[in-house]
Amino acid sequence: MPATLLATKRVEKPWGRHHLYPGFPDPAPGAEPIGEIWFQSPHPEEPELLIKYLFTSEKLSVQNHPSDEEAHKRGLPRGKDECWTILAAEPDSTIAVGPLAPMTREELRASAEDGSLEHKLDWKPVKAGDFYYSHSGVIHAIGAGLTLIEVQQNSDTTYRLFDYGRPRELHLDDGVAVAELTPYVAPPQPGEAAPGRKIMVEGPKFVLERWTGGQRQIALPEGKTGWLVPIRGEGAVGGIAWKAGECVMVTGNEQLHASEDADLLFAYPGDQRL
Repeated sequence: MPATLLATKRVEKPWGRHHLYPGFPDPAPGAEPIGEIWFQSPHPEEPELLIKYLFTSEKLSVQNHPSDEEAHKRGLPRGKDECWTILAAEPDSTIAVGPLAPMTREELRASAEDGSLEHKLDWKPVKAGDFYYSHSGVIHAIGAGLTLIEVQQNSDTTYRLFDYGRPRELHLDDGVAVAELTPYVAPPQPGEAAPGRKIMVEGPKFVLERWTGGQRQIALPEGKTGWLVPIRGEGAVGGIAWKAGECVMVTGNEQLHASEDADLLFAYPGDQRL
């Protein structure tokens, strides 16, 4: 099919929220908080990318992910690069991305074990409109009070390094082995490619674009899939109507019709823009 409206999967998390972003129904009174909403294809294991909304009321664990190469060593199909588009943030919200200073693997393990790792990370203040690309190996932690869209390689492999005393398993052997030990350097953002078309990141694992509303032609090569993620607005593509808070998987050549107020993300695998 040229366009498919993806099903949503609501994921309960202890660090989630009872009041979600506009467009999503809140959990029922007394229900567990919702931390993530996933958009799933009819065959969830097949696509190269996965799109999620995250809603945080507490800090997420300090963690990292393997590269494709490290994942293959461990018998896994792929690694995990990911990026975050911040939709809403409380005034004191932060995200940790990389260490403040270079560290050795021995120091990383010791800091994870004694709890000092949290204070050795670069906690950056964030606000609505910010964007971060976290490639595989980067030590990171998403802070509290955030609503964001995560675009990632389709992998659930996470190595938890520190969890603020929560009684959850840590993965120090793998997490230390694959960790990037130097301060994070953000990749360049290519920026405006055409009026209403901004390239947020261009590879190595996927491209993410941000579009304004109006009509637009989507032209995807054979075998390549795109994910349309409307932040605001409504419209149609490939005969499928969509609105904010949904996600449409697109293939082939299709005309996109979007309301003038639309704010859209469009993601696809690869290292070069179409």
